Amino acid sequence: MSTITERPVATSPAGEPEAERLAGSARGRDIGAVVRSYVSLTKPRIVELLLVTTVPAMMLASRGLGSIWLIVVVLVGGSLAAGAANALNCYIDRDIDQLMRRTKRRPLPTHTVAPRSALVFGLTLAVVSVALMAVFTNWLATALTLGAIAYYDLVYTMWLKRTTPQNTFWGGICGAAPVLIGWAAVTGSLSPAAWALFALVFFWQLPHFYALAIKYKDDYARAGIPMLPVVASIRRVGIEIVAFSWLTVGASLAAWPVSPELGPIYGGTAVVVGAIFLLEAHRLQSRGRRGEPLKPMRLFHWSTTYLTILFVAVALDALI
Repeated sequence: MSTITERPVATSPAGEPEAERLAGSARGRDIGAVVRSYVSLTKPRIVELLLVTTVPAMMLASRGLGSIWLIVVVLVGGSLAAGAANALNCYIDRDIDQLMRRTKRRPLPTHTVAPRSALVFGLTLAVVSVALMAVFTNWLATALTLGAIAYYDLVYTMWLKRTTPQNTFWGGICGAAPVLIGWAAVTGSLSPAAWALFALVFFWQLPHFYALAIKYKDDYARAGIPMLPVVASIRRVGIEIVAFSWLTVGASLAAWPVSPELGPIYGGTAVVVGAIFLLEAHRLQSRGRRGEPLKPMRLFHWSTTYLTILFVAVALDALI
């Protein structure tokens, strides 16, 4: 009578069957990939930049560090609100994102997240963020949070972005809203200093995003998005970049006298980094006028550094 000899089950060094270990590892990778996809929907880099302006504005409104608890609440609520707006933006723009090289690897074009799941995720984040602000801050900060989400997705993404080359200008309203939200969370009102910081961030977005749009001009054209560099000459774009760069620096300097808490640290910083910002803007405009190859990402990256340094100076003066 013959016998059947069972083959030994391969095991890991810890004694765990190899097949089970590999299956568990695969599941872990799958879960990690799903989490990363949903995080990607929120566009974390944009969220981070928004929060860079919020906390210093809150410190200035508090005339010091203020309530740590309130800062944490606004940071969490603001992050969720910005993440909600960005996730809903990904849902609405899924048709054009697949046409652009810059965006075709996002979760919806690559089918790593289903459109319905992205919609539910974005709406859930929006509800949680507004509820958090309503419970722990005040009606003005809550209304501004809800308004920023609605404006970005319903007005900018669904309408302005696809219909007018002025989309970047009008879209700047929601991009600068975190300054007002942070200020309102502290004071329950909006002072001239809050509006000056709002104007600074609002005008800053124009040269910042026009530089990016120059870089990805062909992408936007392929998707049928009438960004200014797609529909206007590089000379016209350069003029607008310079004009809004001057308005940005002007707003940064105007914030100094209207806010008594801002001292020489902020004033000196605004002058120095503002001069560099204007130099980069004029350099880009000059290259375009002469027909030389453009380097728009140089201005794009410096503009991010400019805003970060400037709001760090706001925080330092508020503390001192």
